[in-house]
Order: sequence, then structure tokens, then C-alpha cells
Amino acid sequence: MLIFAGFAVVILSVFGGFALSGGHLGPLFQPTEVLMILGGGVGAFIAANNGKALKATLKTCSTLKHTASYDRALYMDLMGLLYQLLNKIRREGMLGVEADIENPQDSSLFQEYPKLLKDPLIINFITDYLRMMVSGSMEPMELDELMLHEIEGYEHEMHVTSDALAKLGDGMPAFGIVAAVMGVVKALSAADAGPDEMGIMIAHALVGTFLGILIGYGFINPVAGRIERQVSEALKVLQCVRVVLLASLHGYAPQIAVEFGRKALYTAERPSFIELEQHVKGSKAQVAE
Repeated sequence: MLIFAGFAVVILSVFGGFALSGGHLGPLFQPTEVLMILGGGVGAFIAANNGKALKATLKTCSTLKHTASYDRALYMDLMGLLYQLLNKIRREGMLGVEADIENPQDSSLFQEYPKLLKDPLIINFITDYLRMMVSGSMEPMELDELMLHEIEGYEHEMHVTSDALAKLGDGMPAFGIVAAVMGVVKALSAADAGPDEMGIMIAHALVGTFLGILIGYGFINPVAGRIERQVSEALKVLQCVRVVLLASLHGYAPQIAVEFGRKALYTAERPSFIELEQHVKGSKAQVAE
């Protein structure tokens, strides 16, 4: 994963550069300093957040692990799935997809897209709103409002985690200073220590400041930023599904509806009109068979 590659670059650059400049890595190994910094940070994190925020932080990795593979291929699969669902609705009526959306894992239509089936966020969003469309009791405007509320709620929930981690990262240098001050106090309290020993103790103390800054800005804040990017990817998928379903509700043909979804994507992952058309034609051929 890129995040681990980034961490490796940070470690090699910082410690490798220090070693190449003639420094010795041994004095940087200060377990007690790390204990004070990390322990203080974890304690502050627990004190600053409620139970919901702590649980959200713990489960964020499992919730957002799928977003790392949100690429053009997945979006093409998403368009193909939505096209097949809408085309089936157009041919057989809303009740034609009822069996598919009630048990997507057993649906031959959904099984054509195994990557999507492994992502509960996408599958649940699609099936939930198709069920409401099948019921026929909601106007397009009402359904749109409900989708916007759900997407907004998901965004808020996921941003709790990134915001909490970003604040923790910003606070780590302060805990590094605390550890350094404690080390200086220890050094100055040793009145019988010689100049050489005193210098070593103060050097060890200053390692706390270094570690606090490195842990905060080299590791924790990048994780918070990565979560922000992943949340953005997940929200874009939901927005894509939203505009496709709304276009269908307003009477557009399935091929035009998925074009609405294509336009909602970021340019980096957005397939061209020709690519999407060819992909949809492939899906159309599968439906005919």
C-alpha cells in the first residue's frame, strides 16, 4: 500500500539522513520517551472523544478498506451493474428486480460483479433505494432528499475519525516537549553528574521533542489525510449511484442514466463516452443472452 511506502520513505529519509551526516542512531532509541509521548497522546485521545468517536475510529479501517481500489475498472463495473438493473426494470417493470435486490449475493446479475459484491457500502446503497423505487410510494424529489441526507450523514460520521486523528497528530509535538522537559528536569537534578554525562542526558531529553514531531507529522497526520481522501472516494461512488437512479426516475433511458453517473465522477477515474458506451453494449449483450 502507498501509505506504508510513504512511511518507509519517511523513516529512511529522516534516520538515513541523520546517519549519513555522521550521527549515531543509538541515542535516538529512548523507550521511556516513546512511552510518555504515545501514552500521553492515547490518553488525551480517549479524553477528547466520546464512545461513538472511539468506535468509529476503530472500525474505520475495515469500513474504508474497499475505497483503496476505487478505480476506473470499478466505476465501469458500477455503471454496468446499474445499467443492467435499470434495463431489467425497463423491460420487466419494477418488480422484475425485486428478487435481485432482496438477495444480491444469490443474484446472477450481481454475481457478474464480484468486486462490487464485496463492498457492502455500495451494494446496500443501491439495494436500499431500489427497494424504495419498487414500493413506488416516493416522489423523485423525496428520494433525492433522502439520499442526500444519508450521504451527508456518512460524510459526517467518517470525518469524525479523520478530525480526531488530525487533532491527535497536531498534539503529539506538545507531548514531545513534555517528554523533553521531563528529561531536562532529570538531567538538572543530577547535581553530581559530570559535563559529559550531563550532555548525554540532555541529548536524550531532546530526543523527546524530535519523536513527538516525527510521530505527529510523519505518521498520524498522514493517516488522517489518507482517511479524508478515502472518504471523498466513497462519497463520490454514492453520488454517482444517486444521479443514475434519479435520472432513471425522471424517465431517461438506462444508457442515458449511466451517462449522468459518468459525468459525476472525478476526471482521473472517469471513462470516456466511447469506453462507457462499449462497456454498456457488452452488458446489453449479456442481458440479451
